[in-house]
Amino acid sequence: MSISNEALQKLLLEVETQAIAAQQQISLVRTQQASKQRELRMAQLTRTEISSLPANTNVYEGVGKMFVALPVPNMNSKLEAQIKEVEGEVDGLGKRLHYLEVSQKNNKDQIDRMLRGNAGAS
Repeated sequence: MSISNEALQKLLLEVETQAIAAQQQISLVRTQQASKQRELRMAQLTRTEISSLPANTNVYEGVGKMFVALPVPNMNSKLEAQIKEVEGEVDGLGKRLHYLEVSQKNNKDQIDRMLRGNAGAS
């Protein structure tokens, strides 16, 4: 069952387009993942620094162009919630990255098979 050259070129172009799109998505997800990991490290460092302060100390949180005073326990609970949220986002991005990498590998394998099959038919 042989495929015409025109149909093969069309199919190859479609698979190649999918591979390029997957590569762009991989790049985007890696950038997002690095950003979230930076955010996570900042929150963890802030939590560590704040935990060394006495409980009755006021700390300040930036809100727009202003700062709002918060007790240390409130800030700690906010940071804990932020850390959990960002960890979940990093995990989700890791799963998406894995899916995209597998998808890209499958597209590359499919292109290789098509090229080998076409070269064998010539």
